[in-house]
Amino acid sequence: MRERVRGLLPAARADLEALVRIPSVSASSTPEARAAVARSAEVVAGLLRDAGMPEVEVLTARCPDGSPGAPAVLARRPAPAGAPTVLLYAHHDVQPAGRPERWSSPPFEPTERDGRLFGRGTADDTAGVLAHVTALRALLPTWGPADGVGVLVLVEGEEESGSPSLPDLLATHADRLAADVVVVADSDNWSVDVPSLTTSLRGLLELRVTVATLDHPLHSGIYGGAVPDATMALTVLLARLWDDAGDLAVEGLVRTEAEDLPRTEEELRRDAGVLPGVGLVGRGSLLSRTWTRPSATVVATDATPLAEASNTLAASATALVSVRLAPGQDVDAAEEAVRAHLAETVPFGAHLSVTRTGSGRPFAGDAPGPARDAADWALSLAWDGAAPAHQGMGGSIPVVAELLDVMPEAAVLVTGVEDPDTRAHGVDESLSLLVLERACVAHTLLLARLAGEV
Repeated sequence: MRERVRGLLPAARADLEALVRIPSVSASSTPEARAAVARSAEVVAGLLRDAGMPEVEVLTARCPDGSPGAPAVLARRPAPAGAPTVLLYAHHDVQPAGRPERWSSPPFEPTERDGRLFGRGTADDTAGVLAHVTALRALLPTWGPADGVGVLVLVEGEEESGSPSLPDLLATHADRLAADVVVVADSDNWSVDVPSLTTSLRGLLELRVTVATLDHPLHSGIYGGAVPDATMALTVLLARLWDDAGDLAVEGLVRTEAEDLPRTEEELRRDAGVLPGVGLVGRGSLLSRTWTRPSATVVATDATPLAEASNTLAASATALVSVRLAPGQDVDAAEEAVRAHLAETVPFGAHLSVTRTGSGRPFAGDAPGPARDAADWALSLAWDGAAPAHQGMGGSIPVVAELLDVMPEAAVLVTGVEDPDTRAHGVDESLSLLVLERACVAHTLLLARLAGEV
């Protein structure tokens, strides 16, 4: 099977590069971005048809405000009598690339350097899509109607923008989505040489925070020093989200301790690219800070661009704040706590407006059983005997909690195509081509094991 997969890797690489060239940024509302996401969905649907999936369709659902969501791809192969059904999940949308000039090579032109493929979405999550597709290419041609397992494939088109239409999609198609095992290919590995099963994920709460101090902008020389401007008020308010050590200062949020796995400050600083002399933030173990405690990041501000700057007091200012929530945290309760903290700490009596723009529930689960044993076996074999790490992850994958609502008894296996050098969401995102090969082998072995073939 390993040799069979290796023979399929050139096709996987070519298909991965074709998908990376599509700027499928779901967070953008421009017609060009929407068209790119739609094109990406059609390409993925074509890959699944070519792999041998008998039923493939592109679906859309409704967001809570009634607007149409981004297209997802659903493929189905009915289970033979007595065989389990496995749902394979990935997403075909990507994060915005930011300023192209900051990349070492064009973000939507895949470029290989030192055994890594650079480009937006190479690892998050185009490689996840191709890991599933390659496993199906390796196995489906060998399976007759009475062989193998039932297969569902769900490739979402808006994971990077909070999956707003996912609950409606899952509710609408719940009768076609029942599975015994769920394999999510959208997480991290401990390293290139040590695979991982992700056993916990932080949740996500995204808030648009606006402060207003004036009914119109003012001359900063005439009024500055007595009249508070909105940029000043917003800066002070945001700073009050953290205490002096950098821990989130919001009271009432869930905070727990992570399992003690070997992770040194030197390794974290190297993997993150922390500049010399810059200290880390927060208290307690490094893994607890990044896996099982809440954090907040100001991901965007709506301020005057430098090119349009003038000596003016701003009337209003807005920030987009992304709050990561610990496993076990209720999202609505977290929003209540953050809103209360902002209301209590807003300076100068500034008018405050807070709107939730996205959310995702956390996940915790490392239930023993045949599916987890099969995953550990497949990962170890694909990674040349390395024992998989069962690790938490600080990121969020909203689909996991949503899928468990539809199929609460399913075994969930969160796998990964990333490694500490991936830089997902950042400049110069890249994929280890060795990890891609190993992930394709592991997914193939896992499906074969669940089918009772190995």
